[in-house]
Amino acid sequence: MKKKDFKGFPFIEGGVCAAKGFKANGIHCGIKQNGDPNKNDLAVICAEKPCTAAAMYTTNKVQGAPIAVTKRHIADGFAQAVIVNSVNANTCNADGEEKAEAMCEALANELNLKPEDIIVASTGVIGQPLPIEPIVSGIPALVRGLSVTGNTAAVNAIMTTDTVPKEVAVEFVIGDKTCRLGGMLKGSGMIHPNMATTLTFLTTDCDIDAGLLKNALREVVFLTLNRVSVDGDTSTNDMVCILANGDAGNAKITKDDENFAVFKDALYTVLMNLARMMARDGEGATKLIECLCDGAPDDKTAEIVAKSVITSSLFKAAIFGEDANWGRILCAVGYAPVDFDIHQVYVTIGSDKGVILVCEDGAGVGFSEEEAKEILSEEEIIVHVTIGKGEGFAVAWGCDLTYDYVRINGDYRS
Repeated sequence: MKKKDFKGFPFIEGGVCAAKGFKANGIHCGIKQNGDPNKNDLAVICAEKPCTAAAMYTTNKVQGAPIAVTKRHIADGFAQAVIVNSVNANTCNADGEEKAEAMCEALANELNLKPEDIIVASTGVIGQPLPIEPIVSGIPALVRGLSVTGNTAAVNAIMTTDTVPKEVAVEFVIGDKTCRLGGMLKGSGMIHPNMATTLTFLTTDCDIDAGLLKNALREVVFLTLNRVSVDGDTSTNDMVCILANGDAGNAKITKDDENFAVFKDALYTVLMNLARMMARDGEGATKLIECLCDGAPDDKTAEIVAKSVITSSLFKAAIFGEDANWGRILCAVGYAPVDFDIHQVYVTIGSDKGVILVCEDGAGVGFSEEEAKEILSEEEIIVHVTIGKGEGFAVAWGCDLTYDYVRINGDYRS
């Protein structure tokens, strides 16, 4: 999938290893008995020195044990390493926190760190005890393989039903110093915009104040990861975290100025592209849906309308069938819980094959079904909804709803 430009930041290779001072690795340690030996299930990201750290978590009332442990570990605003496993979510287990702490302790022993310096995360099946023995046994090899090119092995290790690895990195300039920011993400199903929709790990060599790092993450997450929905289910283990080590040598960002704005734009570029990748790789999906809503009285109204469209099961199914059933768009716009005049609504549907107007002043207009079918045959579909003459604007991302979504989730535990 082609990356989307924003503010002209150059894309670079390396994912979580793109920034100076970071290494990563991933291995198959055998968490699942008789699992695929070619599929990694344990990953590590490590910095050469302590980093400023910030994170956000799921709002689901049921939360995985690793979240509780990570919250304690980064309460001081610092961390130096991340350990994450797939296959098992370590959620709803009586011994979950004990095992999450054991993962941190085992990694700390190998890296000569304190367990409190480590972020821990898990993803996979909920409600099954986490086999800690293969993880602890695998950590020495995991650490021995740490490399500045280890991002590929690491991103492979965090995938569950993902069909493609998802990583993005960019360069940006603060003062006269080139900085880098990169990340990797897992997410394909159990995705809904209620913070944070995924496991996402970010690293940067930019030197930035801890409070500003936290503020930037929160602001940008709500514009990116929090605007993706695949199936309306908010996971129990969602987490996004960022480590900043300052190795770029820039003058430290300590206030909300133009340098802070550049940092946020770089973070937006990475998270926006990761969000799009996640939506496109929704379980069973064949198409990415991007909904732009403008003309709203404010951005929040536009956001609610855009999310309403991309979460409509009927509209998602129509996109899978390449059917320009615009009435389903208007229906979703109409039940969005915000106020606007439906008689001012315009809707277009577009792709690389062109754009057609399907609704004007809240009513249908004539269009060529053949042209519409051609437009909807593309992989990326853009729905543009205008709901008035205001300045409010928002974008949200989703995917089509296919037969394979049911198949994948019908036998997920096997």
